[in-house]
Amino acid sequence: MLFSKLRITYTIRNMIDKGKIKKTLSENYPFFSILIGIVIVSVTVGPFSNYDTQLEYEAASGVIRWGLPYVNYLGDMINQPPLGFYIAAIFFKVFGQSVDTGVALVTLLGIGCTILIYKIGKAMYGKPTALLAAALFALAPWQIVLSRSFLIDVQCLFFSMLCIFVGINAIRKDSFKLFLVSGTLFGAALLTKLFAVFTLIPLMLLFIYYRPKNLRRSLSLLGAFFLPGLIFAFLWYQVISGQGMLSVFGHADFADYNSSGIVPSYFFVGYFLLNYGLGLFFVSAAVFSLLVCFLRRKLFSKIIVFDLICLATIILVVAANTFLGAGQNLKAPYSNAIKYAYQSLPFFSLLAASLVGKCISLFHSAKSKRKLHRTLLFSVVFVGMFLLGATAFFDLWYARLLSTADYLLFRVEPNVFLGYSLFNPTPTGEQSLLMVMHYLGFAVVLSGLVWASRPTLVGLFKRLRGPIATSSEPKASR
Repeated sequence: MLFSKLRITYTIRNMIDKGKIKKTLSENYPFFSILIGIVIVSVTVGPFSNYDTQLEYEAASGVIRWGLPYVNYLGDMINQPPLGFYIAAIFFKVFGQSVDTGVALVTLLGIGCTILIYKIGKAMYGKPTALLAAALFALAPWQIVLSRSFLIDVQCLFFSMLCIFVGINAIRKDSFKLFLVSGTLFGAALLTKLFAVFTLIPLMLLFIYYRPKNLRRSLSLLGAFFLPGLIFAFLWYQVISGQGMLSVFGHADFADYNSSGIVPSYFFVGYFLLNYGLGLFFVSAAVFSLLVCFLRRKLFSKIIVFDLICLATIILVVAANTFLGAGQNLKAPYSNAIKYAYQSLPFFSLLAASLVGKCISLFHSAKSKRKLHRTLLFSVVFVGMFLLGATAFFDLWYARLLSTADYLLFRVEPNVFLGYSLFNPTPTGEQSLLMVMHYLGFAVVLSGLVWASRPTLVGLFKRLRGPIATSSEPKASR
């Protein structure tokens, strides 16, 4: 009798545990599939290299050899903030010193950026948008190339996104401790690369939107945020390296001008985005998402502020890149748009991905509208979903091209052989096993997105089946 009771209890517990496991897998499979698929795709692409990757590898090696990011010989310090090279040096100490090890570190941090964009998207827009934003970001040609190159840009973006995620929670909870943590992460990002300054745009706009009522409290929170960064900068530039705080503004990128005969267009960043970084469909999805939100701002009143924050961040990042490259005729901001505009990529991803939630809301609201209005809303939904599907297809096609090419040039002007170039020493063959894995990685990512959209697809099928079934029934004779 006792054994029977124990057996029944064990069976019930086992069923409960299986139910919990099944529920957990069902809820988390889409996100995990995106991460797993991205890892598979990353393995089949690159690694990419050029002069910058070699120089940064030497700087990380200099940390191991001399304790400071020197290149070539003792005393010749790289003209970049140091944190990324110290992180790489620690990674080299643990896993071995090689360029491939460094690329593996960057790839891991790229996956970390994907996780953080999911977290930020979930906090701002909700889970459906967060999932799609993570996928769009990770599979963008822009991200694929930089996450497979030994450059400090992905490290900087990782700390920037972590700073924003903690900052969102700090602002919403009005937490002094979280402001201090977010400020520490901002200081780390700024000590990795100066592009982290663009992190301030969304955080300051969110801070203004939530408007802390107490001025003294606001000043203390801002002080907690900015203090760690100032301390980090003082310790490195003034105490450790002895370069002086003003050396931040003495970077070679701000002193090296374009060669004579080169006249930069003010549209060079847009050309890069449309043709190389994102693609026409990706940019169109982001623009269309904004238009839908503005035209139906009452329906999307809860998220329009986040759309505006993404838009403001994108505009300011692109404007700064354009001003430096075309307005000031500086060589690096002009030819290296792939790096100078990189901080805008997460916000393009969030804007484009928010289109899926907007389409779902429009579809549900269409049932109470008149026939003409309903047809118009269904057309908007169709266009939105088409743009998102076309973006995913373009990413698949472009990533395949990236993996098979031994040389890449991200041009910034049409018909001008000028831009950021990278080499791939081990391109993937069209008929190789790596190419099969490449397609498998995309299939895993898409399977997660389809799994997450099951309830919406089922609801859509039921809603469409109703009118079809009604119209197919024979009419009763009078």
